[in-house]
This record gives sequence, structure tokens and C-alpha cells, in this order.
Amino acid sequence: MSKFLKGTMILLIAGLITRVLGFINRIVLARFIGEEGVGLYMMAFPTFILVVTITQLGLPVAISKHVAEAEAKGDFRKIKKILVVSLATTISLSAIFTPALFFLAPKVSQILFTDERTLLPLLAITPIIPIVAISAVLRGYFQGRQNMKPGAISQVIEQVIRIALIAVLTKTFLPYGIEYAAAAAMVSAVIGELASLIYLVTAFKIKKKFRVRRNFFQFVHSGKSTFKELMSIAIPTTGSRMIGSISWFFEPIVVAHSLALAGVAASAATKQYGALTGFALPLLMLPSFVMNSLSTSLVPAISEAHSKNDYKMIEHRLQQAMRFSFLTGGLSIIILYVLAEPLMRVMYGSNSGTQFIVLMAPFFLFYYFQAPLQATLQALDLARAAMINSLIGNVAKIAVIFLLASQPSFGIMGAALGITMGFVLTTTLHFATVIKSISFTFHVREYVKTFITIAGSIWIGLEIWDRLGSEMALSLRVLVATIFISILYGLAVLLTGLIKTEELIRIPVIGKPLSRFAFSSKK
Repeated sequence: MSKFLKGTMILLIAGLITRVLGFINRIVLARFIGEEGVGLYMMAFPTFILVVTITQLGLPVAISKHVAEAEAKGDFRKIKKILVVSLATTISLSAIFTPALFFLAPKVSQILFTDERTLLPLLAITPIIPIVAISAVLRGYFQGRQNMKPGAISQVIEQVIRIALIAVLTKTFLPYGIEYAAAAAMVSAVIGELASLIYLVTAFKIKKKFRVRRNFFQFVHSGKSTFKELMSIAIPTTGSRMIGSISWFFEPIVVAHSLALAGVAASAATKQYGALTGFALPLLMLPSFVMNSLSTSLVPAISEAHSKNDYKMIEHRLQQAMRFSFLTGGLSIIILYVLAEPLMRVMYGSNSGTQFIVLMAPFFLFYYFQAPLQATLQALDLARAAMINSLIGNVAKIAVIFLLASQPSFGIMGAALGITMGFVLTTTLHFATVIKSISFTFHVREYVKTFITIAGSIWIGLEIWDRLGSEMALSLRVLVATIFISILYGLAVLLTGLIKTEELIRIPVIGKPLSRFAFSSKK
């Protein structure tokens, strides 16, 4: 099995575990603090993401790319210099932005948000900034060496610690008010990230081939050229992420003010935003762990092929990622569209957010394509183009949210439409940029077959749901329907040849048995 496939499989397994744990975390959070508490949590979270994006400076992607290229040449001195310069940069930026967020939090909650209760969650999340910044550098190093295990395990550790603490802390602080419970949820995230960092540092010490502290400042002073090389990728990458983070930062602000113009009270707006971003969007984004895993593996794999001018391999890797994203995303859309309301009731004990899932699910295929396309652009030194595409998509998103959400006839649905339009536009622009840059064959027949398979599975899924007896417990009914839909979709994918025999055989344990049902391209 190639490093690319092995790394992707490790990240997929860890991503699945992390997502399942993440959903347990969200279910616990929703049931303890409700829509309003989740709304406060989700309003404060984008501010933290914005500061972390600035602090990381896009270095994880740059580190992954340059470490992969240096290891291909066997230049371990260069790898050490990359790591030292990156750590020095992120630690310095953390020392600036951590106290900045702490002291500016009161003004941010008072002036920008319509709900001043966001102050405590903002203060509670501040200590996580240097922890996440250092962790990101170490993950970038491991990814560049195409060793995905440490990063994968660290994500699982973070989620396990967070879940272990979140129920206890939120329950303890809830009597003091919703804002204290939301802040307690943030504290559990800080402790989880700290445990994750401790594991990464330990794994690095065990696996490293050099001592970082030896001549640390000498490497920093002599690392001017390395810093420039990293920045050539990091700054455009930061640009793309900054655009997304700034957009996400302004999103709750624009939504809150737009809903106020539409005549919605602040507390009601917080609840509605919590239902959209805390209940519906996490479900719609569930398959993104697959795409993120592919993207993380794509950057070093395509960077290595690009350094060798192997454009055939670049296209092959991208085609694999696109097809896998389409197929896994397709199953998610089917299940969410068919079982939107019962899923919300089982998971959150409420049907709030159902309307968002039904509206947005068909368009989320575009979202699932976005991560592998952006990773490809970054690996091909086209991070600046990705940044411009992201800028256009996010500006359009914020504009549409304001125009629609401020009208009483749309309200919060205007925000959902704006978010949808934003990622559809960004993905379309990314795809156009990739086609201009490399030779890319668009296999229309395969995509048409996939669309037909998805449409047919939705129809069959609705029939299955209707035929399942209402006397059955709702959670069991949802589980049975999900299993039936997944099996039927999987068989359709195998029988239509959308996954080939030679690809299935490479999957550990289940690959060979499943390959008997699949179509072989060698036939």
C-alpha cells in the first residue's frame, strides 16, 4: 500500500472516531445547555478560530509541503530548520495575540455581538491559542513525513478528554447561568487540546532524528531563506484561511444584526443561529472528515509528484480524491435528506434545524469537493489563486446573508441560503483554477451514474422509511433505515463500477470480500 493510501486510511479511521466522539460531545452539550447555550458557544467560537488562523500563519500546510520535499532529498538539516523557524514564528505570534484577545474580549462582546453573554466563552477559550499553534506545527511536520498516526491519535485524545469533562463542567456551572455553562464547554476544549499537545510532543521526542533545542537560536538566525520559502506558501494559505475565518467571525455578527432588522429579538436570534450552526451544519458537514483526511494526505503526495514533474500522478491522486469525496458525500446526502427530522429528534431531542438540512443537503456535494481541490492548489503553489477564490465566495456569502436575513420573509433561512451560495461559488472557482493548471479529464459518465445512484437511493430510502412501522422506537427505526439505505447504496456503487476491484482489494480486512461484487477496469 502506498504512503498516500496508508496515510489516508489512518486519517479516515481517526476522523471517523473523532467525528463520532464530536457528535457525542455536541449531543451532550445540546441536551445540557439547549439551543440558546449552543448559540452562545457558536457565536464566540469563530472569534477564537480567527485569532488561531492569524497565529498559525498558514504554516501547517507550508511545513507539510517543504518537509515532504526535503525528505525526498534526504536533507534532515533542512527539515530541522523548517521546524525551528516555524516554532519560533508561532510562539512569537501566540505571545502577542493571546493577551490581545483576552483584553479585547469585553469590547468584542459588547460592540460587535448583540448578546453580551458571549464575553465569558471568549475569555474561557483564550488560553487555547498557543496550545493549538504549537500542535499545528508538529502535525504539519508529521504530515510532511507522511506519518499520519501521531496527528490522528492526538485528535482522538483531544475528543475523549473533552467529552469526559464537558458533561461534568457544564452541569456544574449551569446553575450560575447559560453563559457560565457555555464558558465551561470552552474550558473542556482547552484541556482536551492540552492533552493532545502533550501526546504530540511525546511522539515527536520518540520519533525525531535530531534535537530541536540544540543550536535552536542559531538555526532561527540562519533561517531567513527558510522563512521566506515557508512564507511563499504560508501567506497565501493564510490568506485563504483568513478570508474564511474573517467571514466566519462576521457571520454571527451579520446574522444577529440582520435578524434584528427583521424584527427578531436577540435571544431568539441566538437560538435560531444555534439551531443552524450547532445542530444542522455539523450533521451536514459529517462526511468532511473523509475529505479533510484526503486533503491532508494530498498536500505532501502531490507536492512530491510536482517536484518530480509527474503530472500524470498528480491527476491520478486528484481523481481518486474527487471520486471518493463524491461517493461518501452522496451517502451522507441521502441519509440526511431522507431522515432529517427523525435524526434531529434522536440526537438533540428537538426538530429545530430540520428545515436547514432539507434545504442545504442537495448542495453540499460542492462543499465536499472543496477541501481536496484547495489542497491540490496549495500543493501546486497556487495558494494565491485559492485565496482569491475564497475571498470572492465569502464576500458573496456575507452579502447574501445580509440581504436575505434582514427581510422578515426569509429571516434565518436567508443565512442558510447565503452559506450555501458561498461554498458553491468557492468550489466552482477552485475547480476552474485546477482545470486551467493541470491536465484533468472530467469523467462525465461516472458522475452521471453517481447522480442517478443518489437520486434512486433517496427514492428507495423514503419508501423504506414509510414502510417501517411507527410502533418501532424512533432511534431503532432510524438505525434500521440508515443500515438499509447504506447497504443498498453500497451495492449500487459496487455494481455500477463506481469503485473498482483493484481499489477495493487495497482496503484492509473487508477489501477482498467486497471486491467480488465490484467491477474491474481490467475486464
